[in-house]
Amino acid sequence: MLLDLTNQFLIAMPSLDDPNFARTVTYVCAHNEGGAMGIVINRPLKLELGEVLSQMQIEPANPAVSSQIVYQGGPVHRDRGFIIHRPALDFGSTIKVSDDIAISTSREILNAISRGEGPADTLVALGYAGWGAGQLEQEMQQNAWLSGPACLDVIFHSPAGQRWEQAAARMGVDLGLLSPDVGHA
Repeated sequence: MLLDLTNQFLIAMPSLDDPNFARTVTYVCAHNEGGAMGIVINRPLKLELGEVLSQMQIEPANPAVSSQIVYQGGPVHRDRGFIIHRPALDFGSTIKVSDDIAISTSREILNAISRGEGPADTLVALGYAGWGAGQLEQEMQQNAWLSGPACLDVIFHSPAGQRWEQAAARMGVDLGLLSPDVGHA
């Protein structure tokens, strides 16, 4: 039986040394028997949304939109944009993850954001994390990840540098007390 991790956080354990995922929090957008997809929410790029909009020839109406930080969402398709947002409005090319949150990839949502008419909360990322059938389950068995309920405050309002610790702390885990060495009893 498949454990559905959709709408959950994957928190990298201290022992996970893959440079793509060390000390990351990944929001799982979809998980089924075919695999999983997620967006890393705590890897800010040295890139602002205004630069992305400019490349797409979209003019932001609000300067605050231009200064929104863009995140490295994962190692797959780093040239494609993914917007985690709430409320879960449909902008075409939208995956509704829960009643509160969705992921969109359309130009339509970027136009709405640039006009100040977009969703109340957004996180813009380039790329995503993907796992093939059974791969994430295997990594979970190897203690690479801690999983728990996603928290909208962590995604949208916590400082990026604190999201890894905060996501774990919401589950009662102090990552500083965990050993980076993997072992089995």
